[in-house]
Amino acid sequence: QVQLVESGGGSVRTGDSLRLSCVLSGRIFPSYVVGWFRQAPGKKREFVARIRLGGDSTAHADSVKGRFTISKDDAVKTVYLQMNSLKPEDTAVYYCAVDKTGAGRGISTAYDYWGQGTQVTVSS
Repeated sequence: QVQLVESGGGSVRTGDSLRLSCVLSGRIFPSYVVGWFRQAPGKKREFVARIRLGGDSTAHADSVKGRFTISKDDAVKTVYLQMNSLKPEDTAVYYCAVDKTGAGRGISTAYDYWGQGTQVTVSS
């Protein structure tokens, strides 16, 4: 079992920055992939970024490239999502999740464990 706890969400203005954190606990292996997803009201859950725990391989959705950066700190078992130049369309509940297979896909159904989510609201 893996537990994930997100934090760092909040209400900000256009152009501001936020850093989300996802603290992992339980049985964690280097082959696992951790992803960030988001879901806005009335919309499907959307892939944002992912990182492999056993290396530095990352991927970001086109909609956030150049603005968001996923990273990790192995010492504290935490994955971060640094979000810069925020826009109103970034408003959503942000979730982190673990893919045990390590396939590293950006498909939400491929992920096995999920956090409870943290709300990000960006106003113009």
